[in-house]
Amino acid sequence: MEKNLQNLKANFGTLPVFLTAISTILGAVMFLRFGYAVGEVGFIGTLLIIIVGHLVTIPTAMALAEIATNQKVEGGGEYFIISRSFGVNVGASIGIALYLSQAISVAFYVIAFAESFEALKPIIEIEFGYTIYDNRIFSIPALLILIGLMVTKGADLGMKALYVVVGILFISLVMFFAGTTDYAATYDSSLLFKNVDSKVGIFAVFAIIFPAFTGMTAGVGLSGDLKDPKKSIPMGTLAATIIGMVIYVFIALKLSYSASPDDLVNDQLVMSRIAYWGPIIPIGLAAATISSALGSFMVAPRTLQAIGSDNVFPRDKVNKWVAKGTPKKNEPRNATILTSVIALVFVLMGDVNAVAEVISMFFMVTYGSLCLISFMQHFAADPAYRPSFKSKWYLSLLGAILCVYLMFKINTVYAVASILLMVGIYFYITHKNESKKGMANIFQGVIHQFSRNLQVFLQKTDKEKSDDYWRPGVLCLSKDSFDRLTAFEMMKWISNRYGFGTYIHYEKDYFSKQSKEIADEKLEKLIKIANNTKSNVFLETIISPSNTNAIVQAIQQPGISGHSNNMMLFEFKKGTTEWLTDVVDNYKLIQSANYDLCVLASSDKGFGYRNEIHVWVKKEDYENANLMILLSYIILGHRDWKGAEIKIFAAVNKVNIEQEKAYLTELTTTGRLPISPKNIIVIPIDESDDKIELINETSKFADLTILGFHESSIKTKGIKIFNLYDKLGTILFVNTLKGKQIK
Repeated sequence: MEKNLQNLKANFGTLPVFLTAISTILGAVMFLRFGYAVGEVGFIGTLLIIIVGHLVTIPTAMALAEIATNQKVEGGGEYFIISRSFGVNVGASIGIALYLSQAISVAFYVIAFAESFEALKPIIEIEFGYTIYDNRIFSIPALLILIGLMVTKGADLGMKALYVVVGILFISLVMFFAGTTDYAATYDSSLLFKNVDSKVGIFAVFAIIFPAFTGMTAGVGLSGDLKDPKKSIPMGTLAATIIGMVIYVFIALKLSYSASPDDLVNDQLVMSRIAYWGPIIPIGLAAATISSALGSFMVAPRTLQAIGSDNVFPRDKVNKWVAKGTPKKNEPRNATILTSVIALVFVLMGDVNAVAEVISMFFMVTYGSLCLISFMQHFAADPAYRPSFKSKWYLSLLGAILCVYLMFKINTVYAVASILLMVGIYFYITHKNESKKGMANIFQGVIHQFSRNLQVFLQKTDKEKSDDYWRPGVLCLSKDSFDRLTAFEMMKWISNRYGFGTYIHYEKDYFSKQSKEIADEKLEKLIKIANNTKSNVFLETIISPSNTNAIVQAIQQPGISGHSNNMMLFEFKKGTTEWLTDVVDNYKLIQSANYDLCVLASSDKGFGYRNEIHVWVKKEDYENANLMILLSYIILGHRDWKGAEIKIFAAVNKVNIEQEKAYLTELTTTGRLPISPKNIIVIPIDESDDKIELINETSKFADLTILGFHESSIKTKGIKIFNLYDKLGTILFVNTLKGKQIK
């Protein structure tokens, strides 16, 4: 894009930016409708409209100045800034809407230009006997002349003409302030601050007046023609915004004591009755509207040229055609021709009042986006974001919020329609251009900063007692990540909603550049797997030559989301012993970290159909029972186990059957667990019965069986306790360091 948009003879300074912006700010609305606003809501109401309007425009101008001093702004102005901050797809969806509003604005200002000939109509009728009913007799020739000049001469002639019309605009304002009226001679100054009851409401008046303040970014569209955009854009934009605001305050004051409210409301050209020389106002109106049209005519094609240079449109021929510039100065001639066609269509329609509100909506979205970019950059604290001009984050946030609020207050239907149009454009462009990013790194920076602040905050806060507020914070260390997904799936289920999980792939090797690259490649593969399976597990890698050292490294991993880790999960394939032996040998090490321990024994059938989870509560595993039941409930909460059920089995002495069943029923009922009493199965046994065989036979068709184990059994039997259940499928062995409560 940069090559396509580079003007080889960029020679504009700060003044063209200022003049383009100020001529758009002091435009048609000022001459034709500002008197109506003062008459309708009074000086205080108008002052409030000016203040609220500039609570949007000043933060936007400051945000624009800030962003422009941090990056090289190429051609395309606002589109370039937004697309390079939010990504091309998002930028293009806003940019296309922005271009359309700029192109239609040309027609809007030309139609307003025709209004300046109202004073000539009686003279033409008297002198030539011809009555003019349709202002298009003025607007269409004016637009055709404008098109001819812009297509053949480009921005250079536009800027020369801009100097002339701004000069006329200045003279007309001087004569307006120099004028006086009989009403002013008898005006009671105490009425200046009196409240006026508006018939239409202040927001309706605001909707009419606000477009008068929205021209401050017009000069940004000349970015590709500026010698030093980082200097010219901030200075020109801020100067135009502030000077425009001051002028509007004084115009409101002058109108208040120079004409009656009725005259202000009913006479569109009331300023001509106040000015020292009345005819200067229609001339000033003509100058203001034609300068605004010139400004929009210079900016709109450059926005379209920038969009085409980014290959946003589905067809390459279209992109090349709109992006093509003239050989010497890269003037967007083709984009100017297309803009001319759009403007001509709307001028021929003659009435763009409804379109004018849509234009305001698109501009509001643009301003809101610029403020949002500035706010997010402040929040993201990116070291690469070092603008020489700095706004305040709260001003940018205020501007963004106000833009959205005012859109819906002005016209809810148009606000929704504008947003839906841009969303539609976004999805269309994303569908046709899959290679382009939908969002930019700015969001990653914001999320990173938010996460960092949240982590620090949670670390400093007083932690709730684990007995009352327990949820799993699981660390899983696996070196068989790409041989079996059993451990990864278990972590996915535990971390889905209720728990937090960190899955660590263990690469057994000495740390080196080569082993680090291999580990990074495997981490990328795991991330892809996590994305495809919609997993909430945090992923990491560890490189170590020793299994014990890897376990020690894993134990010391910090928790995520401010929640301390409290459980370790290891996985082995049934029939293997190497990894399991290391886990058992390091049991005391894991225990010293105050971690509960889970060992997942994977079978060839995996988790089967995911229909049934069997939980076995043995007499010697009562401390483990609550954790086993809680884990079964957490696993069942994942959509992979939708429609499945939990069955709790207890093998107890015949004498204690009823007592045991009542205990388990009360436990699940008071704990509000989704376990039906019919699924609590108490099996009477004698002391001589083989419990292992009972479990093997009863749960051999279960998709997951959860069993408890304890420290004493590890000491006496070692790894054998994990290989006794040869008829079962996948088994989750659970050992709790401290009994959990089910509430």
